[in-house]
Amino acid sequence: MDAIKELLHINFSYVFLSVLVILAGIKAIASVFEWTVGKLGLETKWMQRRREEHALLIQTSQNLTALQEKHENDAARSDRRDEEISADIKKLTQMFLDKEIDDMRWEINNFATKVSEGKPCNRDSFKHCIHIYEKYEKILEENGMENGEVEISMELINDVYKQKLKTGF
Repeated sequence: MDAIKELLHINFSYVFLSVLVILAGIKAIASVFEWTVGKLGLETKWMQRRREEHALLIQTSQNLTALQEKHENDAARSDRRDEEISADIKKLTQMFLDKEIDDMRWEINNFATKVSEGKPCNRDSFKHCIHIYEKYEKILEENGMENGEVEISMELINDVYKQKLKTGF
């Protein structure tokens, strides 16, 4: 019981201060030891681990830099490829548009030739040709182009169509 009473009378502020002084002393001794070992050129396991971690950190930083450069190069290459693909798509679109226009012109002119030669044509053939001409005009308008090749053919087709409507098919 006396031991318990003595524990209650201990000044804990002195104990706390004593522990702090002891820890500070240990830290000072460790610093002096580390300094001495460093001056002698010796390397402890702790110092070796610290050096290896530093080397690993530098290597990781270099790898990240290389990876970032590779990413930037890949992104630039991807952008160039996208531009090439876009140019190819525009070229293909223009080629398709030119073919559509040429096919429509050929169909209209061919029908006009057939009509001018007096070959028999039914009402649906005339309607189809007029519909193709409307599509042809719309495509030309949408693309800022002008019609100059099928106007005469369409005049002939329209004249013959009007005559046929008057006389009956």
